[in-house]
Amino acid sequence: MKLNEWLNNEIPNIANSLNEINKQNFDIQNSIGFAGRDAIYEILHSFHEALFPGIYDKNPSNELRVNVEVSGKLRRAALDLRDIIEKVLFDSHYNEHEEDDCKACREKADATVMTLINKFPTIRHIIQTDIQAAYNGDPAAISTEEILLSYPSITAVCIHRIAHELYKLDVQIIPRIMSEYAHQLTGIDIHPGASIGESFFIDHGTGVVIGETCTIGNNVKIYQGVTLGALSFPLDSNGNPIKGIKRHPDIGDNAVIYAGATILGGETRIGHDSVLGSNIWLTHSVPPYSRVYNSQPSPTISNSQIKNIDFQI
Repeated sequence: MKLNEWLNNEIPNIANSLNEINKQNFDIQNSIGFAGRDAIYEILHSFHEALFPGIYDKNPSNELRVNVEVSGKLRRAALDLRDIIEKVLFDSHYNEHEEDDCKACREKADATVMTLINKFPTIRHIIQTDIQAAYNGDPAAISTEEILLSYPSITAVCIHRIAHELYKLDVQIIPRIMSEYAHQLTGIDIHPGASIGESFFIDHGTGVVIGETCTIGNNVKIYQGVTLGALSFPLDSNGNPIKGIKRHPDIGDNAVIYAGATILGGETRIGHDSVLGSNIWLTHSVPPYSRVYNSQPSPTISNSQIKNIDFQI
């Protein structure tokens, strides 16, 4: 069979097969799809520009125009987000109604967007504490503007604080898309369900994982490669993971967690003002003011310029 003949005769059959598989697993009519995902990315960009007027703008902003520009961005983003939330709600309640539209979905979407954006001044104040924590915690930082524009921690935490509010409002799909976008941009993976206090700083950032049911107090600092994860996944009678249970640790105020540390389990509590050293594996609670670290190794250092002599530390 020649290529042209195969393209004409076989490709339609393959396309039909793929479409049937897809229909068995997804509601194509009601899915937000990749277009909705990309729209959420744009909404986040608009929210960033509104939260930091004149800083994230692509073009220089005149102070006299800031209120008008911010208002316009919030209005557009609010309407776009409302439409996506309504579609998600309609999809989740699809079997409960037969009509093509859901008044309750629309009303809840409206209320959700208003609740979220009403919290923006509070969110902005909290993000400022995160920026200040980064400035105080990094001796290499020159200014808070440098931190805002270049530190991955601030990008990830800013997105998280928006996604977390939607998560608390029981919005599905959208908060996770937001958090995974932050993960894609920064290498920092924070589930939108995680509860994080003020003045939070992730130094360097890459490889950090913070699970859904994790709680983090105020003034906590963690370094790259830290995992705040689940110890195990309890299964139901069918062998599926049980949803909605506490699986991740709680971190007290003023804790510091150094690079590569792994803290696991829903019953694990890290007391306030504790310091957890690099590369530890911790699955049980520690009291306040604890110092947890591995025993110091004794590496051997060889100097090739001095024959037959090894230095042991």
